[in-house]
Amino acid sequence: MSLRSGGRQLSFELLAGDLTADDADDTSPRSLPDTTSDGQRRRRRRSKRKRGFRSPPIEEAASEGEQPRGEGKGDAAAPFRVPDLRSSAETVRESSEAERSAASCVTYVGVELRQRSISGSARVVAASAEDGTSSCGSSTRESAATAAVALADVAAAAWRPEANGGVKKKLEKEESLDWEKYMKENSTILGEVERLDNSPLRYFLGELYGGNSLRSTIAVGNEKKRQRVYNTMFHVPWRCERLIVAGFFVCLDSFLSLLTIMPARIVVTIWRLLKTRKFLRPNAADLSDYGCFIVLALGVASLQMIDISLIYHVIRGQGTIKLYVVYNVLEIFDKLCQSFGEDVLQVLFNSAQGLSTCSTDNVTFELMRFLLDEAIAVVLILVHSFVLLAQAITLSACIIAHNNALLALLVSNNFAEIKSNVFKRVSKENLHNLVYYDIIERFHITAFLLFVLAQNILEAEGPWFDSFLINASLVFLCEVLIDAIKHSFLAKFNEIKPVAYSEFLEDLCKQILNDKPDDRQKDLTFIPLAPACVVIRVLTPVYATLLPAGPFIWRIFWILLWSVLTYFMLAIFKILVGLILRCLANWYVNLRLKRKQHVD
Repeated sequence: MSLRSGGRQLSFELLAGDLTADDADDTSPRSLPDTTSDGQRRRRRRSKRKRGFRSPPIEEAASEGEQPRGEGKGDAAAPFRVPDLRSSAETVRESSEAERSAASCVTYVGVELRQRSISGSARVVAASAEDGTSSCGSSTRESAATAAVALADVAAAAWRPEANGGVKKKLEKEESLDWEKYMKENSTILGEVERLDNSPLRYFLGELYGGNSLRSTIAVGNEKKRQRVYNTMFHVPWRCERLIVAGFFVCLDSFLSLLTIMPARIVVTIWRLLKTRKFLRPNAADLSDYGCFIVLALGVASLQMIDISLIYHVIRGQGTIKLYVVYNVLEIFDKLCQSFGEDVLQVLFNSAQGLSTCSTDNVTFELMRFLLDEAIAVVLILVHSFVLLAQAITLSACIIAHNNALLALLVSNNFAEIKSNVFKRVSKENLHNLVYYDIIERFHITAFLLFVLAQNILEAEGPWFDSFLINASLVFLCEVLIDAIKHSFLAKFNEIKPVAYSEFLEDLCKQILNDKPDDRQKDLTFIPLAPACVVIRVLTPVYATLLPAGPFIWRIFWILLWSVLTYFMLAIFKILVGLILRCLANWYVNLRLKRKQHVD
């Protein structure tokens, strides 16, 4: 088989010709290492590396009968023998390995064999050698250069195109084995190379025996994460519920004080006035009691004129707005009235204090301001009382209804509360106020259930008490559960520790003991006037059913008797609640003080 010359030369011919010319001219650093200095050889090698080594193009084969010709050199290829090339390659490799072990700073001399396919069955093998020696000594560089020249001479002299196929396979095998051996010995040159097995069965078995199947998406936790889980599930719900229960009894104590202590103070003031027959300017506390009593009396009188049955049928009979929507709207107005009512009563108490301490010249001005603030308080309490009464009627309609209206009410109300609070960023002070709102809401729900109980006593037929207990328990349990979930995740998302709820309870206990008169911002502010109006309005028809029939004077006697008995019962209850609260508050404050001293 022959190759036709078309202006190209074979790589082996060019390499052999160049090397022969270099030997003849005595200018090559490979053949004459002694006549040239090391600096000149380095400069030549660097310049050659910058230019890059390009293998000359390979001639295309025209016919099998022609022999390849080189343009510049004109040297014919000699017969190529496989054993000679193999033995020469082995000799060069052994010598280079020996020299590399002798000189540790000499780098690897690589031989790259490339093959190209030319017009069907004709194939040409081109070899290029490039030395990679470093500047460690002249003898090492000479031996490496001599080995590269010898390999090129053997390849050029022994070229035979017809033996291309078999030689190529043997060269590839020998050089690939040598390259794999070198890479195993010097694996740090190219870094760690990993083979990825894409077999589905091996992948599944690897995942099966790999341990945790979620290791790629979930990291391993620590003790801090464990404590966070325990806080969310146990510590925060327990401490929050303990705080809410304590606050509930504080609200109950304030409610009983409005119904027992305030009327007693008014009676004592009137009795002293009648006994001494001297009109003295009342102090700020007495004026505040008078103002609250007037607001309570007008609120009860206004609610007595409202027909509860009419409101019930209006709420129950409308089909445009669902019951749970009405309840949620009324709850929003309830919170607005609470917030504004706090400011109104503070202003009223300030006006009472100004009226009690003003001079004679400013009495008229202070009195007019006190009356104006009293009128505003009356209007606000009337609106708030009506909102609470309508809310209680809506809850009663949901309980009595047989179409799962109560369940829809609880689900919509409670989960809307979670949605509006849990996913918001709150501070510790805002969380403090949020707990107090939950306490007041718990007390209002108790007043609503008392209203439902009174309505069942008055209007229910047949066995109703078991159903009432089940519904009331459901409402309370849902409220407790929703408060626990809400505060647990509020503490989790805002990174608030459970000890914060203990601090809130400590502040509440100090409020019970009147131990912090200067810091009133953290107090539980509860206005019992509107719930008291609703409870009195609800319980009045129940007491009316207990009065016997007879003359008017006889009915008045029974009214006074039931009123006195109710007052003494509420007074005893107030004493018990107040004393127990004070004892528990004193015990908890001392306990917190001991723990702080122990920590310090």
